[in-house]
Amino acid sequence: MRILAVDDEQLMLERLERCIREAAPEAELISFQKATECLSYVRKQQADVAFLDIRMRLMDGMELARQIKVLQPNMNIIFTTGYSDYIYDAVTEIRCSGYVLKPVTTEQVARELENLRHPIEAKPKEKVYMQCFGNFEVFVDGKVLPMEPAKAKELLAYLVDRKGAMCSNAEIIAAIWEDDGDHYSYLKKCKKALLSALTQAGCKELLISQRGSIGVDRAAFTCDYYDWLEGTASGINAYHGQYMAQYSWGEMTNASLNLEKNK
Repeated sequence: MRILAVDDEQLMLERLERCIREAAPEAELISFQKATECLSYVRKQQADVAFLDIRMRLMDGMELARQIKVLQPNMNIIFTTGYSDYIYDAVTEIRCSGYVLKPVTTEQVARELENLRHPIEAKPKEKVYMQCFGNFEVFVDGKVLPMEPAKAKELLAYLVDRKGAMCSNAEIIAAIWEDDGDHYSYLKKCKKALLSALTQAGCKELLISQRGSIGVDRAAFTCDYYDWLEGTASGINAYHGQYMAQYSWGEMTNASLNLEKNK
């Protein structure tokens, strides 16, 4: 279990760290005094739980939680604060896992960790995990896989959205460029960059290429969207109304997800 702790007051952060270590000595603990530093970490690494102070300078804990939920919707957010004013918003808007009033104690931390909103499941055997809910991200061994140019990442996102179907060059261009321009040479560059990134990460087998078309091997990675399609508890709980939020073409799938959710 990987736990994040954020508080801009050094003494409060040290107390929180001590309580977490006593309550969960086996956990990996990463601490931050700045919300922006925590957010930068979440963009690159997965975590299971985040203990967040609410009243902080520059970026408060509520805003930090909102942005974390976009990046990692299934992370358990537990607020630690000296104020009860935020309980309603924390529960109804953020859907937090817990709310601890300061001074924090080991008993409080242990109780929250035993009753997490999103249970922490065993890591999948596959080392590649595709996050579709919130923003699209690719994790290899728990770390974000960097991809340049940005369209190479979008290409992979689109292939994942198509659920293993082989996609022609024309289809891909129409979807991710949305104009009448000639993008075949750029698409070729994106395919090469994507294959290079996956090869370096040791997972090139998840791409399937045929003459004039490309797809993904669904068996080569795990994915929150596919878990949702299969009706697993983890997949259903991971969806909070956003799907590949950075891509406009993802709105159609998101509409279908929302329709099913609200039935």
